[in-house]
Amino acid sequence: MTERREVMHRQSTRPATRRRYLMCRPRYFTVAYSINPWMHPDDPAARVDGERALAQWETLRQTYVDLGHEVHLIDPVPGLPDMVFAANGAVVVDGQAFGPRFRHVQRLPEAVHYLAWFKTHGTTVGVRDTYVPLSVAEGEGDFLTMPDLILAGTGFRTEPGAHRELAEFTGRPVVSLDLVDPRLYHLDTALAVLDEETIAYYPPAFSPESQDRLREMYPHAILADEADAMVLGLNAVSDGRHVVLPVQATSLARQVAERGFEPVTVDVSELRKSGGGPKCCTLEIRPAREREEERR
Repeated sequence: MTERREVMHRQSTRPATRRRYLMCRPRYFTVAYSINPWMHPDDPAARVDGERALAQWETLRQTYVDLGHEVHLIDPVPGLPDMVFAANGAVVVDGQAFGPRFRHVQRLPEAVHYLAWFKTHGTTVGVRDTYVPLSVAEGEGDFLTMPDLILAGTGFRTEPGAHRELAEFTGRPVVSLDLVDPRLYHLDTALAVLDEETIAYYPPAFSPESQDRLREMYPHAILADEADAMVLGLNAVSDGRHVVLPVQATSLARQVAERGFEPVTVDVSELRKSGGGPKCCTLEIRPAREREEERR
């Protein structure tokens, strides 16, 4: 089975930066338990088609390769169906891997495997240091990196204490944002970083105070509507020019194109049955010494 992706062609002068990603093939992916509102293990209509999930994931991986990015793989582990959501495995900034401490017992063992991967492959991918937080922290699910700061979500998974730990570990300011919609339980389901100064987000996913903070910091942000938020349209991956997002997020794709980005849409609907999208499957590795940016 071959899954389809679409590129909404529009002339763009925005520069794209070659990225380094870590992904995990969904060999053992299924919905075996429920730890968020998307997961319905007892509903026959929500049963995962494993073959299709693999095909959709492979299309996503190949999309990154075709865009010129470097993709590394961590081996999936039997009994850990959510390990495919590699973004939760760490947040990596300047070669420093701030590891995970999962909230739910079903995902706790994943942390060991991700930490071991970074310890084994650190030299290869430019990671020089690792850290295991004392507080609950779910990687890039709740930590999104901007050039001079890190946006950090809390409310459902990651604890505020992890925000303080990350700031101390990386030496970067961390801006806390409160999530209030349980369907958008990680920051990367409610907000997407598109380039060094542009974000897209769904305002009702945040507390009033956090909405005020985002408006002040990013007055020209793209605002997603509920329809796009509810297909996890904001669970997107951008290289500064190309924005990989779910094909169902049609309005958001149009807005992204109007701002001069190039939307690249993929169908990851099988993975959405567990509450995941393109970004959930994709952990960016920012090495200690960035190579000169490759512009395309």
